[in-house]
Amino acid sequence: MGSDRMKYKITGDNLQIVTLEIESGEKVYAEAGSMVYMSGNIHMEAKSRGGLFKGLKRKLAGESFFMTEFSSVGGTGIVAFAGNAPGTIKPIELSPGKEFLVQKDAFLCAEDSVDMDIAFQRRLGSAFFGGEGFILEKLSGEGIAFIHACGDFVEFDLKDGQILKVDTGSVVGWDSTVTFDIESVKGIKTIFFGGEGLFLTTLKGPGKVILQSMNLSNLATALAPFMPRETSGGLTVKI
Repeated sequence: MGSDRMKYKITGDNLQIVTLEIESGEKVYAEAGSMVYMSGNIHMEAKSRGGLFKGLKRKLAGESFFMTEFSSVGGTGIVAFAGNAPGTIKPIELSPGKEFLVQKDAFLCAEDSVDMDIAFQRRLGSAFFGGEGFILEKLSGEGIAFIHACGDFVEFDLKDGQILKVDTGSVVGWDSTVTFDIESVKGIKTIFFGGEGLFLTTLKGPGKVILQSMNLSNLATALAPFMPRETSGGLTVKI
């Protein structure tokens, strides 16, 4: 399935991969290192999309300066992409006037007609208390973009004025019509014993909101006790 301009197929359950079918004259781009395989007639090239300024913004946000562009040479070709952790891939349909904001590192790949930009947040709450929420990726233009996040996706279509409060690390993205802010959780007992972390993201409709059932920070914390560690006598494996 896919748009009139590009066909795609998402396969897998919790370790998903998206395969794009590119016709001659079409082009897609992706984060460096996300390509898994491609046919022999696909041309791959590193580009600083959007020029020096956008490249520098990506670098300041902890992303790569260059994006990788893929085009087909001599007929239809295929190229496949996957995220850097177990998780789910979702297509985001974009049209003129519609923007979608996603958490840092959620962007996977997109049609050439889609613009991906870094959105530095200005709200004091999100800037000083939001952690990863301080830097977002803004998707706009016309076409399909693909996002990736840990675990499974949960979607909400918020009505005008409807509010949803979410653990900050669980928010993947939302329509630009949704207003948001990030607040610290009040109450010492909640902070130290609640297990929900220090911050909540408040999302207010109207618009679509996408959450993830697991985030990388929680996954890393759960795996940490089982990871190899250095001791004075050498490497010790925790079992």
